[in-house]
Amino acid sequence: MIERAYRVGEALGLQVWCQDEAGPYQAIPQPGSAWCPRGAPTRRPHEYIRGGTAKLLTLFRPATGQVRAEPVDRATNAVLHPWLERELTAILTDTVAARPTSRWEDWLPATAPPWWAEGFPPLRVLLIWDNLRGHHNWEFGQWCLNHGILPLFTPLGGSWLNLAESIQRILTRRALAGQHPERREQIKEWLAATVRGWNAQPTPFAWGGKRAARRQRARQRRHALGGSGGYTRRPIRRCRCTQTAAPQGLRT
Repeated sequence: MIERAYRVGEALGLQVWCQDEAGPYQAIPQPGSAWCPRGAPTRRPHEYIRGGTAKLLTLFRPATGQVRAEPVDRATNAVLHPWLERELTAILTDTVAARPTSRWEDWLPATAPPWWAEGFPPLRVLLIWDNLRGHHNWEFGQWCLNHGILPLFTPLGGSWLNLAESIQRILTRRALAGQHPERREQIKEWLAATVRGWNAQPTPFAWGGKRAARRQRARQRRHALGGSGGYTRRPIRRCRCTQTAAPQGLRT
């Protein structure tokens, strides 16, 4: 369902947004490359005082590359849910004229009863986020449904389906790699400035692409072993010896 949202959601008139909370980022020397004169490597203090931590609340729209983010001290439900309501309300206000051609029934599991979506407004936004317990809050879930937003939860072990994590890694490297923030407020300022810089010229994300095509070709080149579900990455060469047959159980 999430892959389908990435591929056809926007074409059906629905906005597809990804959400995640990144961090915590500590106010300590950060690993990574840094700009420094030749022959004068970056020097770090042998001891430092921890200056607190910060997190980054992120909403990301892959189709346009737009990021809505806010650095915060913590990301509890008391902080996350009000922020999401404000941002999602602004998103819905900006797209009030949109007329999606997709229905709730197109995105519900087959086991859902036909009356499940009765009384809800038209579906307008698909929200992809992690399968955390705090994300299954009943009140916030009802708020989303009452505003035409359908949450799609990534399965356990499927965080790679959430493209918000990809954009967060890019923003974090740009803001903190090789730096030494001494206070929590510095981290928040640098993250906010990096988000503004990204939105000045955002890069859209496409699901799949050349890497997915290469992975698909690699899967097709794998060779089965004895008709089983196993495979090998190394081709099994045909035995050219006239006196010795190929090992039993291997398909040559």
